[in-house]
Formats: sequence, structure tokens, C-alpha cells
Amino acid sequence: MANKTVSFKIRRQANPTDKPRWEEFELPWHPGMNVISSLMEIAANPVTRDGKATTPITYDSNCLEEVCGSCAMLINGKARMACSALVDKLEQPVRLEPFSKFPVVRDLAVDRSVLFENLKALKAWVPIDGSYDLGAGPRISPLEQEQAYPLSRCISCCCCMEACPQFNEQTDFVGAAAISQVRLFNTHPTGASLKRERLVALMGDGGIQECGYAQNCVEICPKDIPLTRSIAEVGGAVIKQAFVSLFRK
Repeated sequence: MANKTVSFKIRRQANPTDKPRWEEFELPWHPGMNVISSLMEIAANPVTRDGKATTPITYDSNCLEEVCGSCAMLINGKARMACSALVDKLEQPVRLEPFSKFPVVRDLAVDRSVLFENLKALKAWVPIDGSYDLGAGPRISPLEQEQAYPLSRCISCCCCMEACPQFNEQTDFVGAAAISQVRLFNTHPTGASLKRERLVALMGDGGIQECGYAQNCVEICPKDIPLTRSIAEVGGAVIKQAFVSLFRK
């Protein structure tokens, strides 16, 4: 067991315009190692499997406990969180790649700002009128809290967008995560003040009509968010809003 090793095959890219290349690494096995801890070990001694000195792998990470969503990447071809991907449960060599549908910054780090631009376009937040004390907000029943909690678990990892066949440059689809946040805030007593604006935004290019209901999103989500339920409910609300807008003209 002392001589057991773990091998990695990592896609490298020095900058957004550089040609990608692959490098292989080998590490001593130890209990409980995950992908992020392995990348840390490589950073401490960046030498390839064939003994060639190289640079540490660039990747995003923060909390290391599947809360921040920053360490999402393709692991053996599947979008998932690197901090919770245990090496013992992965086929070797462990193949690490950046998300394919987001601009590469360097190595495994990608620019996922499109999600936050989509959230801004859909006004996916609870508005606050000023910074002064507005007093207690509306009371929310335990049942409403229980229904909203799963939706609030989104960590903006973008795994659902990477796995979605409709999320691409041709459609500009906003993705399941943003749609689910619309559902969350439209059902909030204060957030509902912008319900119409959110639904109207989802009628435009890249809106709810672009969803093909492939259901990849709900299968890949690391936080088990009911994304397809959100898409169905928001889709129905968008249709109702479209009729209301039509007859108000």
C-alpha cells in the first residue's frame, strides 16, 4: 500500500489564446485524498510524471467543502466539484479539464461571469429601498420556508449550465440556475415586487423558450436543487404573463 500511486492527466492552457496541451502527474496515494488536495500537492512540487519541471496548475477554489461553488471543473468528463471528488472513487488516470462552455482564463480556471450577468438581467435579487432600517419584513410560514430552502442552496457552480445542451453561443440561454433563482425570488413576499420584470425578461432572447428540458441540469446539480420543477413552474408563469401583457396593449 505504501507504494500505491495516483495518476492525473490535466489539460493546461497558459492564457485564453494559447493552444491547450496535456500534462501527466503521479502522486503517492494516501487515504481521503480528493482532487483539490491533489492539486495542492502538485503545486508544492510541480514536476510531471516524466520528471519535467513545470508550473503549478491554476484552478479556482475557496471553501473546500462544497459551499462556494468555485472549484467546479470537468473530472473524467463530468462536471462536478473538485473538493468533494474523492480520488478513490475515480477512474485513473484522473482526467481534469476546464469547463468547455466558458472562456478559459488559465488551465482549469474559467470565466463564469455570464451567470452573474444573467442574474442581473433577470433581477434575481430581493430589492431593498435604501440602506436605512425598514423594520421587520413580511412573515413567511414554515411551509413557505421549507419550499424555498432547496432553491436557496444554489452555489453558482455552473455545473447545470455546462451540462445543458441548450446553453451555448447560438442560443444565449440563461440556464437553469438563473431560472430557479427567478422562482425563488418571485415567491418571496418582498422579491415578488419585481415578478413581472423577471418574467418579461425571460420572454426575450435566451429566455425560458430556449430550454429543451433535457433534464441534464437536475441530474448534475451537486446540491440536488429541483431545477426541472423550477423551469416548469417559471415557464407556466411566463406564459400567463405573456397573455396578460398581450391583452394590456
